[in-house]
Amino acid sequence: MKLSRFALCAVAALCFASPVAPAGEDIPVQVSVINRFAPGGQTRFGDLEFLGGLQFTSPDRRLQSLSSIRFRRDGERFVSVLDTGHWLTGRIRRDGEGRLSGLAELSVDPMRIRGGRIGTKYNTDAEGLALRDGEALVSFEQLHRVDVYPDPGFEASGPLRTLPLPIPRREFRMNGGMETVAVSPKDSPLGGAPIVITEESLDDKGNMFAAVLEGPLKGVFKVVRHDPYNATDGAFLPNGDFLLLERRFSFLTGLGMRIRRLKGEDIRPGAVVDGEVLLDADMRYAIDNMEGLDVIAGPDGRPHVIIVSDDNGNMIQRNIMLEFRLNR
Repeated sequence: MKLSRFALCAVAALCFASPVAPAGEDIPVQVSVINRFAPGGQTRFGDLEFLGGLQFTSPDRRLQSLSSIRFRRDGERFVSVLDTGHWLTGRIRRDGEGRLSGLAELSVDPMRIRGGRIGTKYNTDAEGLALRDGEALVSFEQLHRVDVYPDPGFEASGPLRTLPLPIPRREFRMNGGMETVAVSPKDSPLGGAPIVITEESLDDKGNMFAAVLEGPLKGVFKVVRHDPYNATDGAFLPNGDFLLLERRFSFLTGLGMRIRRLKGEDIRPGAVVDGEVLLDADMRYAIDNMEGLDVIAGPDGRPHVIIVSDDNGNMIQRNIMLEFRLNR
């Protein structure tokens, strides 16, 4: 969900138009390095250690509104979906010490719906992305569904099929649907099945609807919502635990984000799942509207967590990419 729904007047006053790169060409990007995440330069936050980050912008107005990010197995190339109905692909660059230093080969393509037609905002409001062998799974809100695209080839193709959803349709909220879709490790209790977690589609106790979409554990579960936080993305760790990225916003307190760790063995039909908070940050930290999270294998043998922000296409927010090492 775009944060601009909370601040339409301020955002509308600052939105701007800019040139678009020709089709098939890499879009230009300007990058600055983020060396400090926390006040005072703190780098350790329990089990998480800040490694570095980037702030990036482009004169091409399509580089905006990142909703989710997934890295290829090389930990360098990535695919992202934008809630403007676009794909973003590219790769990260690192310096001699292995820290994030830049972005390269960025390309933006419109998402297509059935029949190969380019979609509208209503039918391609992409919020979540997951990659598995030969497929890219995308969750959409407004027109709630999880579509499966070919991978490679998603840029020029409509979906191959739509996955059945265990969550009753009546439970989805217009701008609070399936904010994340993620594929579990094949050797985990879920056996490689994808899951979805909603943002503000809540049961009568205020828990977020979620579901396992395939396999013997297919069915609905719930995730405890701690007001005022809403889910924005998530990814599985190699051991089957799940990292959930959450965001809060108010005009009084500003933006905040946190990461919760849900135990993999707790995710099953009928369960109500909660987890340990690994990181909680407010506007004193180098954050913005954090919307995407993925886990990659670090060269040090530990999982690295990369999170990205959604600038909503306006000048008062920033595109940010941050990297942390998970030490447990």
